[in-house]
Amino acid sequence: MADLTHLSRRGEAHMVDVSAKPVSERVAVAQGRVLMQPETLALCLSGQAKKGDVFATARIAGILAAKKTHEFIPLCHPLLLTNISVDLEGDESLPGVRVTATVKVSGQTGVEMEALTAASIACLTIYDMLKAVDRGMSIEGVALVEKRGGKSGDWSRDGRHA
Repeated sequence: MADLTHLSRRGEAHMVDVSAKPVSERVAVAQGRVLMQPETLALCLSGQAKKGDVFATARIAGILAAKKTHEFIPLCHPLLLTNISVDLEGDESLPGVRVTATVKVSGQTGVEMEALTAASIACLTIYDMLKAVDRGMSIEGVALVEKRGGKSGDWSRDGRHA
């Protein structure tokens, strides 16, 4: 296992100094899903939820969350993100909504935390917008699925080179 870079030799937490690292394009993709009753998914997809357009609201929430990740996660660097996309797809086989967040930066550190935060907050927003009709929903499978760039190179959950 790699050394934990956020800890000093004495075990004290500190922000990693990335100033000597070269700037490179970095991309991270995270996914999650919100499982719900089939009737809840139908309501979500119809655009008739009482709180409004579930997909549009969740997408905006995910984008805002990625931009503010450094405010939520201690020791996370503030980054000038170059692109954030949050894609949502209704899936009757779950039944539920699949969320995919992709974040890009040209910088000295990766964007895995930003992608995970975007996916997580988008899932939480879906739950919030539909909880009045289905409190039994669950959020599952939030995970990093791919990262590209940086010193450690490319990685994907399924073992393929990204």
